[in-house]
Amino acid sequence: MDARLEGAGVPAGASTTAAGRGRAVAAGAGGATLVLYGVSLTHGLNDLVQSLVPAIYPILKEKFALDFGQIGLITLAFQLTASLLQPWIGYATDKRPRPFLLPVGMGVSLLGLLLLSAAPNYTVLLIAASLVGVGSSIFHPESSRIARAASGGRHGFAQSLFQVGGYFGTALGPLLAAWIVVRHGQGSIAWFSPAAVLAAIILFKVAQWYSANLRAAKAKTAAAVSVHSKAKVRMVMAVLVLLVFSKQFYLASMSSYFTFYLIDKFHVSVEHAQLQLFLFLAAVAVGTLVGGPIGDRIGRKYVIWISILGVLPFTLALPYANLFWTSILAVLIGLILSSAFSAIVVYAQDLMPNSVGMIAGLFFGLAFGTGGLGAAVLGQLADHTSIAFVYKVCSFLPAIGLLAWFIPANPQKTVVAAR
Repeated sequence: MDARLEGAGVPAGASTTAAGRGRAVAAGAGGATLVLYGVSLTHGLNDLVQSLVPAIYPILKEKFALDFGQIGLITLAFQLTASLLQPWIGYATDKRPRPFLLPVGMGVSLLGLLLLSAAPNYTVLLIAASLVGVGSSIFHPESSRIARAASGGRHGFAQSLFQVGGYFGTALGPLLAAWIVVRHGQGSIAWFSPAAVLAAIILFKVAQWYSANLRAAKAKTAAAVSVHSKAKVRMVMAVLVLLVFSKQFYLASMSSYFTFYLIDKFHVSVEHAQLQLFLFLAAVAVGTLVGGPIGDRIGRKYVIWISILGVLPFTLALPYANLFWTSILAVLIGLILSSAFSAIVVYAQDLMPNSVGMIAGLFFGLAFGTGGLGAAVLGQLADHTSIAFVYKVCSFLPAIGLLAWFIPANPQKTVVAAR
């Protein structure tokens, strides 16, 4: 049977005329597009559930009389499972893809959410936070792989769309927590369970599509090989990790402390500072969405160059700008800097085409872990110096983008098998 017809779900013995093949390809493309938007939507639902954990800390602190050290342990339990497990899960599923792990992972997150809503003591809170992290670790590597498989060759666009879904959920979670959980208490956390159930249903359908198209996806992966030695691949991966580190550390300074910086330096109201943070985060979402498609067109190395190193003049200027220019610079920084992540993930997947899940798990876990580490380290630095000094130090982080000079323009080639 024609592979395209099989991927589109056409039964054996069907007509293989040009018209029949065209209809099959169109049907397959339409299904892949729905899958791509489906994984983006479920990424939003997953990250909405995930973002509830830190958003409800004030309620948990008051109800269980927790100190900040105990709050930190909840964060540690959540981050360890949500970040460190991802590369290992990705590595395992690269060897043997398990698409139906996706709804299972969402079920684990749902269990954690329900435990969080009914936890009678601190120990159960730790277990609940860990379960939400485990569910997130299962979700990211496999869903990123499926987004790539459904991309139709537009890998950058697919990765960007997938990530924007996550940003939307992350932003929506604390807002809903403020509206619902703060007003109705710990038990109302369970009201978010329909989001996890909906995500599990969508992921089951996505897993069915990927399972049916697994043979074609494996064939595409097998046809792409790295053109570089193992030593070169390791060096390039180390550079990409450092680039993600610099990007996420700077973004942590903005997402965690930008409002405090504006209030401290310019004496603006809390509402005005929150509006400025919203504009920055909106710029991050836009930059994430456009970075991938631009990389598809002009090459991912150039997007990485422009994004990481190109933002340096703006970060260097930010600590010395007045309020008006601070607002402008913050938007430009968010727009430019955020465009790199999709390009970096897809570039690394192209570099190691047989380790797509492991790469996704590594970089999503690294981004998550570095963000948490950055917030903690910069908070300590601000306590010992000043919030203004933090931004002077962080302004030099994008200079790490100079290392992009050492990554090759073409990370892989396609091998056409003999017929």
